[in-house]
This record gives sequence, C-alpha cells and structure tokens, in this order.
Amino acid sequence: MTDQDRLLAGRYRLDRELGRGGMGTVWLAEDALLDRRVAVKKLHVPPQLDDDERTRLYERTRREARSAARISHPGVIVVHDVVEENGLPCIIMEYVPSRSLSELLRENGPLAPEEAARTGLAMASALRAAHAAGVLHRDVKPANVLVQEGSERIVLTDFGIAAASGTDTLTRTGEFVGSIDYASPERMLGRDAGPSADAWALGATLYEAVEGVPPFRRGSWVETACAASGEPPRAMERAGELGELIEGLLHKDAGERLTLDQAEVWLRGASGTVRLPAPREAPPAGPEHTDQQQTQIQPQPRDAGPEEPAPRPQAQAPSDSGSGQARSAGRPGRGARTVAWALCSALAAAAIAGGAWWMARDAGGDGPGSPGPSASHSGPSQSAPPPRPPVAEGYERVEDELGFSVDVPEGWKRRGQPGGQQVDYVAPSGLTGLKFSVVDFAGDSPLRHWRQLEPEVREKSPGYTRLRMNATTYQGRDAAIWEYKWQGRARPYRAVDLGFGSEGKAHYALYLSAPEAQWDAAKPHFDMAVETFRVTPRD
Repeated sequence: MTDQDRLLAGRYRLDRELGRGGMGTVWLAEDALLDRRVAVKKLHVPPQLDDDERTRLYERTRREARSAARISHPGVIVVHDVVEENGLPCIIMEYVPSRSLSELLRENGPLAPEEAARTGLAMASALRAAHAAGVLHRDVKPANVLVQEGSERIVLTDFGIAAASGTDTLTRTGEFVGSIDYASPERMLGRDAGPSADAWALGATLYEAVEGVPPFRRGSWVETACAASGEPPRAMERAGELGELIEGLLHKDAGERLTLDQAEVWLRGASGTVRLPAPREAPPAGPEHTDQQQTQIQPQPRDAGPEEPAPRPQAQAPSDSGSGQARSAGRPGRGARTVAWALCSALAAAAIAGGAWWMARDAGGDGPGSPGPSASHSGPSQSAPPPRPPVAEGYERVEDELGFSVDVPEGWKRRGQPGGQQVDYVAPSGLTGLKFSVVDFAGDSPLRHWRQLEPEVREKSPGYTRLRMNATTYQGRDAAIWEYKWQGRARPYRAVDLGFGSEGKAHYALYLSAPEAQWDAAKPHFDMAVETFRVTPRD
C-alpha cells in the first residue's frame, strides 16, 4: 500500500504530498473525525542511523510539536496532534494553502522593500511570541516562512530544531544543526544562542527577500561560515532604507545586535511607506538644533586637484533626517576577528576530516562576494585609537591645520584653501590623490550620509558602479565604507571613501581616488592613511 490513501491513527487519510525535505515529508490529509483538511509531517529515518541517533531524531520531532504548541499567535503554525505510524512520530498541523517565501523568491524574484517589511513584521511578531513562550526557533529562513494564498497572513513553520526553556540539548558535542546561510556567529561558534540568534536569522531572511541571495553565501559551507563570522554582508542594492535595519540585525556582536522588539517597531513604520521611524525621540525643534543639523557647510573653492578630479561631492554636514541609526553591521573588532579565524581554522580541519560533526542542512553558494572594508577599527563604543606605528619608509607624517595628522607619501603636495573643510594630498603625476574632509557636525548614520550623497555622485560620474557600501566602525566610532568606479575624462577611475564621526560632533572622511589601472599600487596609501589618521586639537 502506498502512502497515498493511508489512514494514520485511524483518523488522518493522506491525500497528496505537499513538500519534501531532508528530514521529512509533508502531506495534505483529511481529518475523518472533524471533517477538515490538515497537514501531516512524516519523519524520514535514514537506514544507517544507529539507535542513539534514531532516538534523538524521534525526540526532536516530538519537541517540534511541543514547541509550536506552546505558542498562540496567528503567525505560528498550529499543531493539532502527534500520532505514531510504524513507531515513527507524525505531526498533525493546521493546513495553510501557501507558498514558501523561498519559492516566491525563486519564481518571482526579490521583493520590493515595502513587501519585505510587511513579511518581516509578521515574522518579528511571531518570533517575539515564541520567545515569550520560552521557545527559540533556531532555523528561521525563507523556506520556513509561508505566505498564505489569497490572504495577507504570513506563517512561521518548522520548529524542528527549536529549543524550549527547561529542556536539554539534543545535539552532540560539536554538532551543528541548522541552515548555514542564516545561522548567527554565536551559534556557529557553539556558544549559548538566545533570542538574538533568531534576530540575526530574521536579518538574513530579510536580506535575501530584497536582494535575492543570502548575505554571506560563498562557494562552500566553510567559506560561508567564515564570511558570516568575520566579514560584512554584501553591499545592498535594492533594500532602500530597510538596509539599515538589516545591518543592525546582522551585527556580529549579539549584545550590540538590534532586538526583535526594535525590529518590530521599525517594521511597523516601514511596511507601508518604507520610511523607518527613528527608534528614539527626535531632539526638540529650535533654532539651535536647526542650525546644527540642517545647515550645509559652504565649501571654499579649491585649487585644481588631480588631473581628473574625483566626483566626490564637496564637504557638507551629514543630514540627520530619515530613519534612525541601526547598529553597525561591519567587520567585528580585533578580538572577534581572532575568534572568527579560529572558527575558520576549525571548519577547515573539519572539512578535511570529512565534516562529520557539522550537519549544515542548507549549505550552498553562488561564488565569492564583494570584499569587506579594509578600515581597521575597534568596537562600537568610542575609545582611544591604538598606538600609531613609526613612520614607514617612503611616507611622512603631516600635522594638518584642519585638525588631524596622518602619514602620506613623500613628495605628495598639499592643496587646499585656508578656512576650508577639506584638503587634498596629490601625487606628482596629478592622477592619484588623498582627500581629507572635516565638517562640524556629524549625523547619526555615516552609512545614510553616503546613501544621500550617492545620487549626486552617480549623476556626475559617467559609468558609475558601486563596488561596496556598508557600515563599519573606525577608532570606536560609527563609520561607513564606500567604494566605486566611474569613467573619467581619459581613463577609468576608482575611489574608496571612509566616513566616521560621533553624532553632533565632527564628521571626518578619508578618500582615495586613482586610475583603475593603478589601483593596486595606490590602495596601500589609503590603508596607510586609515592606520595612521589621528584627530588633533585645532587652535
């Protein structure tokens, strides 16, 4: 007898297969007692499993049912019953005629930010309800988000590896169960993972919803895990203002990550308008605030810069309008990078040994992503910069009247105007130059400031192509890195811009432009500037 038309527990008649995964098959069935349609999840048991592994798998299935049953929320699948068939547990669930978010993305392409925000709002609300019931989902991903047909209802399903408070773990030492594309760094490092791990997975799911690919996917699961632990996500092209929320959810440090409570507040404002509300009250309006936050600094005319000057706009005060600042999603600090490298080493060793301890359920890749920022930085709170190295051969340390010191290549000429807000140090060829800007007031988001400037740069730059734009930190301050290229008058050009500051205080930017053909030789000058730049008191 085939599974079709089989009667389970004398009550549930299987009709047709709805979906199949590595751990089970979901069937549409008829509840003969209550005359209703239900979904039945039947467990798959690989024949090679030993008795201990089989026992763990059975208990994991029962826990899935118990975990989901603890939650009462329209965004969580309803569990009706658990029955056994030939000794195997089967979960009887609410039937939701739907397609998964994963299917929708595969068939229709990425969502508009408004639609992604609406989906994310339902997910955040459901996850908060789960956490209030003492349940961590631990496998949030597009495949586990159902969008009901003919309805705006969005349902979170598959609590197969959920962790409920007061229960023991069902994994062996060193074993990881989950989806590598959506797993937080602390989960991959084997640390205690609380609600913030589900917040990370929400961020990764929203990223894929608007960009079409997971944020850290690389060519192998080892590379993906290393990228998630030690690299920023790929620069977003389609997320709009939703991007800052996603970056805040993908912060490497669980303690600095946006919470689900904060995400729900942001998403309530974004789901209809894509204008994210600030997570704090705006300062009271008044002349002092208006002058400080909205007045653009009028730059002085500058001398001729490089032969083909870069299209970066003149210095101006970063705007404070728009959404609130999400926490930085850039590279982690030095300590976190050390841990990330330790993880990568362990993963590489596991891969060489066969990877038996790593049970990644959804590994995969689409090739390498964009490079991460080269700016060195510390943690998210402002702190003293690290000791500066001695001046390297071929460089000189300059004390600039704008209020900073930095190491620049010997022989580069300073070009600027007295009283101006920016200065150039230009190579003898006139084709390559460093630019340093200092304006009086920083907004609350360097990343948003770059996004506001990008349309002006694109308009003035034939062939403009963004290479990366993401949040980071630099010398304990919020920062953003922006790299792009364009067609100059006679040759292709490339530039990188690091902006940082503390809200209400000075905003700084370090910028390099050079012919693309000379980029590899020019980029170390930017790296040296990043390493040696220090703010100095102005007279």
